[in-house]
Amino acid sequence: MSHSEHQNLHAINLTVAIPTYNGATRLPFVIEQLRLQSNAEFINWEILIVDNNSSDETAEVIREYQSQWSQPFALRYICETQQGAAFARIRAIKEAKGEWVGFLDDDTVPAVNWVAAACKFSEAHPQAGAYGSQVHGDYEVEPPPDFDRIASFFAITERGSQPHLYDPQMKMLPPSAGLVVRKEAWRANVPKNPVLSGRSNDSILNSEDLEAVLHIQNAGWEVWYNPDMEIYHQIPRDRLEKEYLLYLMRSTGLARHHIRMLRLKNWQKPLLFPFGLAKDTQKALFYFLKHRQKLKNNDVVASCEMEFLRSSILSPFYLWKRSSKS
Repeated sequence: MSHSEHQNLHAINLTVAIPTYNGATRLPFVIEQLRLQSNAEFINWEILIVDNNSSDETAEVIREYQSQWSQPFALRYICETQQGAAFARIRAIKEAKGEWVGFLDDDTVPAVNWVAAACKFSEAHPQAGAYGSQVHGDYEVEPPPDFDRIASFFAITERGSQPHLYDPQMKMLPPSAGLVVRKEAWRANVPKNPVLSGRSNDSILNSEDLEAVLHIQNAGWEVWYNPDMEIYHQIPRDRLEKEYLLYLMRSTGLARHHIRMLRLKNWQKPLLFPFGLAKDTQKALFYFLKHRQKLKNNDVVASCEMEFLRSSILSPFYLWKRSSKS
């Protein structure tokens, strides 16, 4: 019996879902690396491209791949016209045939053992609802000085060589780049109409991935860091320019109130909201006083950290205003 025949007799373990927007030039690098996966010959898996309403040649690129595809695992394509990374991931969960769904971005290139490492981890952790990769930065140009202080905003996740559980008290979760989720845990707990949809023409708000993972963690599922799943985030020159960096900080900071409230029980929210606001204000004031010379000199990283703190203060008011208009 051939491997493809063997695969058809068994349920698919893993769907590697790649949401993409205008990713025609980036997707081939990711697909080629997935074609080279090692130790995956006895794993039942598939690739699912979720085109989030692209205006470039993304569809044509994938059709060309499909016309010549001879791999034992499927390469599927769907189009999600509702703009926003959250909607692309929701569609991926709906369409995935795998028990687990591993998310890659169109600019994240997995190591050659990523699929095998993802499946191995799921077998060893039956209580896991989600687990994230070790994410390295692959920079087109040298990042600004002290970039490591804001690298996590680019999903860079280097937390050592040992797996660890994201305890709810840590207030820390893995990003969507390289995230693997139990499909049923997502379907049962993540809202179909999220508050945060991801950056698009209609929204500046970021952190839509944290919103989804928080719902899974709040439902009692374990969330882990798996260092054996390594991916490399391709970061081009324009993403390291000050204007984009400030935009990234703003979009994450403005979403912070919603993420904070998701961690609380309903009765806690009105009680703890003023304390959170006061703490954010104090942190921003202390930061400004400590780093005012760097800010005066337009230090890139200091300006970014200040923008995040400022946007965090504005977050609840921005979200309330936004919800009142919708």
